[in-house]
Order: sequence, then C-alpha cells, then structure tokens
Amino acid sequence: MNVPKNVLWFEVLLYLSLGLDALSVAFQDRTPSVERTGPMITVATVMAACLILLLVYFVWLAAQRRKNWPRWALVASLVLSVISLVQIIGESGLQFDSGIEIVSCALTAAGLYFSFTGDARGWFNA
Repeated sequence: MNVPKNVLWFEVLLYLSLGLDALSVAFQDRTPSVERTGPMITVATVMAACLILLLVYFVWLAAQRRKNWPRWALVASLVLSVISLVQIIGESGLQFDSGIEIVSCALTAAGLYFSFTGDARGWFNA
C-alpha cells in the first residue's frame, strides 16, 4: 500500500527533528560541576537518548503501522517541549542551543500538521 504524501512529509519532518535533537544531545556540554556530577550527566544523556529512540518508534508506528495514538503522544511531547523551551529562554535568553530547539519544535509542528491534514486523514486507524 502506498503511503499518502502528507504521511510521508510527517515522517520525514519528524525524523529530521529527532535527528536534530540527537545532534543537540551529542554536542551538549558534559563538564562535571558541583551541581552536576559525572554520573548525573551520564544518566541524563542516556535518558535523552532513550526518549529520542522512543519517539522514533512512535513516528514509525504512526507512519508505517497506521496507529493513531502515537500521533497524539507526539503532540503531547511537542507541547511539553514548547513549555520547556519557553522556560529555558525565559531564564537564560536566546542561545545557540535554544535556537536549535526552536527549529526542532518547528519541524515537529509542521510534521504533525501534515499528519492531521490532506490525504493523511484516512490513513490512521482509530
């Protein structure tokens, strides 16, 4: 069965967003300090990697297995990411890292838009 064009856009944009997130995690500052010890940094990095892999699985479930609930989980994830991003920008201002996260959130929002519009409407099982 051919994947609808909007579903393909959804999949591509979300994989780009998650790839950008993975690069962001890979290049984070991992210098231990009094507030953040080495093991804390390691646990945070592993948790971020596991979350990215889980979200990749959700995109695959939605786009290839036609599941509806992963789309809604991705919408919830986007909402939480935007709330977190607003808090980070409010505390430390606009920085390079937050700029990358803004692009990632925009890609995710665009991909999710495609998943709910056009020829993608009938693709997902309820």
